[in-house]
Amino acid sequence: MAGKALNKKNLLDLGADTLADLLLEAVKGDAARQRRVRMALSADLGPEALKADVRKRFAAIRRGRSYISRKAQRTLAKELTDLGQIIDQRIRPEDADAAFELYWALLHLGEGIHERTDDSQGTIRDVMAEVMAAIRRLAPRMESAPEALAETVFEALLGDDYGTFDSAVQALAEALGPEGLGHLKQLAEAACEAPLTEADLGRYDFITDRDTRMSRALAGRNRVSEMILQDIADAEGDVDGWMVQYTSDQLTNPEIAPLAARRLLSAGRPEDALRLVEAALPGETADPWDDTPELDAVHFACLEALGRRQELRDALWQRFERRLCPDALRGHLKTLPDFEDIEAEDAARRIVLDYRPVEKALAYCLQAPDLGLAAELIDARWEDIDGDAYEIQTPLADALYAAHPLAAVLLWRAMIDFALNRARAGRYVHAARHLQACAAADADILDYGMHLAHEDYAEGLRRRHGGKTAFWDRQSVN
Repeated sequence: MAGKALNKKNLLDLGADTLADLLLEAVKGDAARQRRVRMALSADLGPEALKADVRKRFAAIRRGRSYISRKAQRTLAKELTDLGQIIDQRIRPEDADAAFELYWALLHLGEGIHERTDDSQGTIRDVMAEVMAAIRRLAPRMESAPEALAETVFEALLGDDYGTFDSAVQALAEALGPEGLGHLKQLAEAACEAPLTEADLGRYDFITDRDTRMSRALAGRNRVSEMILQDIADAEGDVDGWMVQYTSDQLTNPEIAPLAARRLLSAGRPEDALRLVEAALPGETADPWDDTPELDAVHFACLEALGRRQELRDALWQRFERRLCPDALRGHLKTLPDFEDIEAEDAARRIVLDYRPVEKALAYCLQAPDLGLAAELIDARWEDIDGDAYEIQTPLADALYAAHPLAAVLLWRAMIDFALNRARAGRYVHAARHLQACAAADADILDYGMHLAHEDYAEGLRRRHGGKTAFWDRQSVN
């Protein structure tokens, strides 16, 4: 049907009465959209009415008891996001402390929501993270009494079973200031010394043995206090106070060591940072797929801060040699004197061509990117290529197609052969598409060399796998 485009200008031309009628018709029977319209109407009544409406909606969500399905979860997440935006746009500019109160109340909805839904995809968690980020932006403008704010934060963290408030201290550090942080530290230290309460034990009432339950409850409660003390130390720039919450073994964990080393570097202690990193670095026999990029990056930063140029150059090359890391190679080349980089690039190419497993070398060529090297690698080691690594081979074949069509075809064939030889019916749709891509590339390949021409390859597939009708049916559809 011909007519005007559905855009804002043409809608405005309809006039207020017509738009109001259309809106009422559109939201009829849709509670979520009706609430959004009511909230927009409340915005025109002023901030007090708006705050009252937001609190009213929070109360309604809090009273909910039924299970929240995945579809309803997405709708609720959208509504919570909209409520956060209303707070940000309508209330925050005029009253930072009122905005914080509403944000905090929104975060407190998290526990009840998590208890009624499966948030394995992180839909609700992501909304709550955005709210905490908004609080972080708001903190410099807040005028709340520091000690009262510290007690608010402490209470929320003690009762947090889903990690909603995990970053509260970092977010509110500026609003807490030295006075609030000091009071929060006192509360956390006192909590570690206090006897367990019935509420503490109640969290572990699923454990029948009383001694075990008490031990678990004590560890759980103290874990929260220790996290608070660590965050306070971080906010105060106390690196040692932050690190003391970890054991020496934990500080050599590849995930924790970079965090500690970065803090030591920022504090002007590169020697201490380097010692910590060296204790955490994996050995020579480490699995090449088990990468530690953050740990290696802070290792390089330590060496650079200490002016150890040759050690930095060697460490960058070793990371490239072990992990085929393009960034490490680029960093290494930058440290070399003029004209030595060409020789190093040639050595790097030889390492890639000989690297095992070949899938890691293909991944390097895709990431670098170096399509010429990829084509050379595929030509030299096509028999080693495992067609199961489709997450690497599919994008690499697509990238190779324009300039290196034969290399692309060999990757597509590897994936086709894997799917058919292993009877992976779930991949037949992709294999059929790859065979079509091979046919399209055929016109651009003047010489297949030692490899079968497309018609011969396709005929061979029919002889070997003619009975796999699920594949050939998809091929005909494509």
